[in-house]
Amino acid sequence: MQSSSRDRARGENKALDVLRKRFEALTSREREIIVQVVRGRLSKQVAFNFGVSEVTVKVHRSDMMRKMKAASLPELGRMADKLNLLH
Repeated sequence: MQSSSRDRARGENKALDVLRKRFEALTSREREIIVQVVRGRLSKQVAFNFGVSEVTVKVHRSDMMRKMKAASLPELGRMADKLNLLH
């Protein structure tokens, strides 16, 4: 029984390492935007905050989703939670 819990912990650590590598592959702007997006901010709100166009935010957001391999915003939110991006 102990070995299965160790294996599970090892698997969780590996998955977290993969997530960290994906996050590190993001540009600094994409990292800023991911935090705003998972907090529920709309693209136009993020654009206003950063002084860029809404289209620019949508491009960054699309690139970020692809790089993080997130199929949906809720999945991205779970990833951000595991990475402690909102704390």
